[in-house]
Amino acid sequence: MSEAVVVAERFEELYGAAPEGVWAAPGRVNLIGEHTDYNDGFVMPFALPHTTVAAVSRRTDGVLRLHSDDVEGGVVELSLDALTPEADRAWTAYPSGVVWSLREAGHTAVTGADIHLTSTVPTGAGLSSSAALEVVVALALNDLYDLGLKGWQLARLCQRAENVYVGAPTGIMDQTASACCETGHALFLDTRDLSQRQIPFDLAAEGMQLLVVDTQVKHSHSEGEYGKRRAGCEKGAALLGVDALRDVAYDELDAALDRLGDDEEVRRLVRHVVTEDQRVERVVSLLKSGETRAIGPVLVEGHASLRDDFRISCPELDLVVDTALAAGALGARMTGGGFGGSAIVLVDATDADAVTKAVEEAFADAAFTAPRVFVAVPSAGARRVS
Repeated sequence: MSEAVVVAERFEELYGAAPEGVWAAPGRVNLIGEHTDYNDGFVMPFALPHTTVAAVSRRTDGVLRLHSDDVEGGVVELSLDALTPEADRAWTAYPSGVVWSLREAGHTAVTGADIHLTSTVPTGAGLSSSAALEVVVALALNDLYDLGLKGWQLARLCQRAENVYVGAPTGIMDQTASACCETGHALFLDTRDLSQRQIPFDLAAEGMQLLVVDTQVKHSHSEGEYGKRRAGCEKGAALLGVDALRDVAYDELDAALDRLGDDEEVRRLVRHVVTEDQRVERVVSLLKSGETRAIGPVLVEGHASLRDDFRISCPELDLVVDTALAAGALGARMTGGGFGGSAIVLVDATDADAVTKAVEEAFADAAFTAPRVFVAVPSAGARRVS
């Protein structure tokens, strides 16, 4: 029995009628380009096969009913007229925030919904479980209410839901990846104008794999450290007289750092963002020229920058990277918002088992919680599944 059928049957048990449809939206892995999205920079995510699935039907009475198999408790009923930012700090803030964002943008045709959700995207792992939840709800309502919004527009509205309604100062990458990625490709996204290029990324054809190592260390973007980094980047841009750090050219970085004087914290943040944008462009160039193995050292550079300049790594993430490289990996780095979550490891397919075993043994020796390791396969973005 397909997942869509199972979710639809569960919807009918909860709400007493079959849903009008079932939709899915994926989590994502960011290959390179971390903390550049809210600096108007470049990112390069791809979608995972892990998805949040939603069975949905319309309502006409201004009521939103929500249920998730992944959260304890029954159906939560909310009034659309009562949806306000920061009024809801439960899991329901993500889907209700999307409804609020749609209506605030003028899409008042959305008059309510019954929604049942389930997900295979690991939470707190830096794989954008919240974006998958937002995007699947947005796509379902877009289809059911015939709003005519494109993927990038849905991503914008979902980002607003997370920024304003939930209160997490995230950039646009996660929602755009979930909404717009394509099978077998990484998404080269300019977060300033949302222009996109799908870059072929078929590691299996080249005898390689990209492992995701979920350290099982949980984080929350809405807690303070993420916001502090974003505020520091905005301070750096203001001191340098630019709209965003994306406007600081890589070959002008040293001069820009000199202008920041002895504000070492801002200097570090600026150095990471400017060099990370350049790393994204290098990875795009290498992939387009067929030099996929050569992206490995660029990933390692990115981890060092996140660890030393942005200072958002943790012992578990560093252990993954150091152990994997020592075991023969081609490259490795943390991915996601930081302070826990996941690392990615580029390996020859023949070395995947040995690298995985080395990481698992290193975690056991360090008395860390055993990591979850799986192969990341570039997959489809959000879509209707039944």
